[in-house]
Amino acid sequence: MTLKPLANLPQNPLPIKRALLSVSDKTGLIPLAKVLADRGVELISTGGTARVIREAGLTVKDVSEVTGFPECLDGRVKTLHPHIHGGILARTSHEPDSKELQSLQIDPIQLVVVNLYPFKQTISAPDCTPSKAMENIDIGGPTMIRAAAKNFAHVCILSRPGQYESFQREFTEADAISFESRKKMAAEAFQHTTDYDRAICGYFSEMLGEELPGQFNLSLKKSSTPRYGENPHQAAAVYGNQEEFIDCFHGKELSYNNFLDMDAALNLMADFQQDDPAVAIFKHTVPCGVAVDSTLKKAYEKAFSTDTVSPFGGIIICNRPMDRETAETIDQIFTEIMLAPSFTDDALKLLQKKKNRRLVRILNYPGESGGNQFRSIFGGALVQRTDKEPFDRNKYKTVTERQPSEEEWRDLIFAWKIVKHVKSNAIVFAKNGQTLGIGTGQTSRIESSEIAVRSAQNQGLSLKGSVVASDAFFPFADGVQAAAKAGSKAVIQPGGSIRDEEVIRAADQHQMAMVFTGRRHFKH
Repeated sequence: MTLKPLANLPQNPLPIKRALLSVSDKTGLIPLAKVLADRGVELISTGGTARVIREAGLTVKDVSEVTGFPECLDGRVKTLHPHIHGGILARTSHEPDSKELQSLQIDPIQLVVVNLYPFKQTISAPDCTPSKAMENIDIGGPTMIRAAAKNFAHVCILSRPGQYESFQREFTEADAISFESRKKMAAEAFQHTTDYDRAICGYFSEMLGEELPGQFNLSLKKSSTPRYGENPHQAAAVYGNQEEFIDCFHGKELSYNNFLDMDAALNLMADFQQDDPAVAIFKHTVPCGVAVDSTLKKAYEKAFSTDTVSPFGGIIICNRPMDRETAETIDQIFTEIMLAPSFTDDALKLLQKKKNRRLVRILNYPGESGGNQFRSIFGGALVQRTDKEPFDRNKYKTVTERQPSEEEWRDLIFAWKIVKHVKSNAIVFAKNGQTLGIGTGQTSRIESSEIAVRSAQNQGLSLKGSVVASDAFFPFADGVQAAAKAGSKAVIQPGGSIRDEEVIRAADQHQMAMVFTGRRHFKH
């Protein structure tokens, strides 16, 4: 869409003679009201906002005095009146509007300061009831915000306390608000009401029990602007509340690709939160080594031994505080990002010597309560529920003559957790809580198996006695036969192929144990 120039709108600085203030969040209200009052602006307000302004010793007129009608229905109706909305929506540079205001005895309003009932905070409370949620759906507030934003050529709208300081500075210096400022605040106002409505739509979808609603609404605030996207010629931005999940407290600004890699790493480590010390090394959103052990240092050394080439310039994530001994070992090669729940002081003294390396504290893991995932496609988006499940061996079925040993069970669960986060067709060989070979992103499962085996051999790692995990069923017996030839003794896979019996027979012929999980972890 190509926008036409705004030349047909009046772009003069806007003096302010009359302001309407009605806010739920009263942060910064009184300093703002004082600046307005000191410059002779008439203040109009409602209910609790008017009371707070009066308590500060400022003169304010109740909305009911303007409308000639009292607030009613427990405050549900306050500002929905022509004397309010006429004053907000009038195009005062348009002579017919000005004449009509005079005939109706309506005074124009040049400033609207409104923020909305705290709907998001209300519904997030454990004791929130539907009736309480409904009472926190603001009606008059969004109406005034939208009206003022629509008429930004003649009205200034402040929809959040974070805007007050810059407004006060400009108004104090110029006794008016510029067209550019009004345009910017109008855009922010519509963003605010959009986000508010999205939260309400989401709440109603939950009440209806809709996992995937008929209308997919997404409203995210820009949180940062990387220098570029995947490549230098692509513009990019990050949206959302990443600060609730990570704290990048040292190093260069995070890039677009950094966020992709960290998302993959955080999702994998979310499945290892309760395990022994665990370390995963990622490159291009794919794990190239994962291990658990009694200490973080041992876990890192095992993970690194899976692939000693790919980790250069990669990222490392762990589920325990980063200690000095582990940091010294990791510091032997260049690592772009390190994520941990915390860092010891000794580790920080070493790691912060490299100014460009990003150090990131893990504050929360994504998707712990499920939720939706979405990807952009032509003309829209694909949306699905997140792939979350408990790893419970009691729900899995051994389908071969031989049962896995306890040691094999531990490795099977370990490998099954990892294969879920590897691009399909995904194959993971593991032993003693360590990945030995990872095959990812191939067009055939047997090719992924061959890559995983070859990778282990190139690193001098023996697959004898290992287990193998496959994210989807083996369509033919050749995959199992190849794993057996490499030395694997146990297999975990979803099952469900029309050739399952053939695959099971192949496992029995090689005295392998095979477990069916009944759940696929295909990752396209």
